[in-house]
Amino acid sequence: MNAKLIMVQGTSSGSGKSTVVTAFCRILTNKGYSVAPFKAQNMSSNIYIIPRTKSHKIARVQAIQALASRKEPDIRMNPILLKPLGHYRSSVILDGKFYSEMHAKEYYEEFVLQKGFQIILNALDSLRKENDILVIEGAGSPAEINISKYDVANMLLAHKVCAPVIITSDIERGGCFASIVGTMKLLKPSYRKLVRGFIINKFLGDKSLLDKAISYTEKLTQKKIFGIIPKVEFNLPNEDSLDGNNYGTFKSNLPEGLWDEQIDLIAKAVEESVDMQSILMEVIR
Repeated sequence: MNAKLIMVQGTSSGSGKSTVVTAFCRILTNKGYSVAPFKAQNMSSNIYIIPRTKSHKIARVQAIQALASRKEPDIRMNPILLKPLGHYRSSVILDGKFYSEMHAKEYYEEFVLQKGFQIILNALDSLRKENDILVIEGAGSPAEINISKYDVANMLLAHKVCAPVIITSDIERGGCFASIVGTMKLLKPSYRKLVRGFIINKFLGDKSLLDKAISYTEKLTQKKIFGIIPKVEFNLPNEDSLDGNNYGTFKSNLPEGLWDEQIDLIAKAVEESVDMQSILMEVIR
């Protein structure tokens, strides 16, 4: 078995990547596929300790996505976890265990390509052998040109493993269509080819008001907009301080035993709003 891949990136932090990945994991699992989530590198203070080992750590959002896939959380789902310490320093957790404390400059220039990327690829390859589909979550934006050569969580990884990419954009923040077009303009041509289309997230109102903008954006980018997800109020632990609480969709105090019903709520909203059949065709073609 060598799992097919789908990667969800975003035009910015807080664009809904984690939510869409969670939904995709549940939707595809419900369709009968063996699914696992994957995030190569996550920066988060919201950490989950894997019960089986009682010591290994991954980001809590990947544990939620594992539950969405009806799988046990696994260190391979988040091989690099960065816990921010302030002043550009982070605790680097590799394969669930503390590795070192690093300054951002040291991490990017001396570690992530020299050692980190291979750890990521090993974890991904191992999960691919056990599943039908891996749903990969990106980080931040793939168009951060200042760190693009080190960005193992986005297009470097997608290009290396030939993963089709869907990009989410948060319309509630404003500038949704500009961010979609701008992201595509800033990507290298080889990376643009990996992008299959976009999802608009957190919309309130009459969708027909977006028709002209969608048509124009699809013409400019030559990519499809797969759907418009409404803003959904749900209660799951947020990923980090940049996500969720600023937008009223996440809370952090829901007991783990109640996560599942919230996952179903998200999955239902996404499945009703997004052309999942077209997305699945991009994965399995």
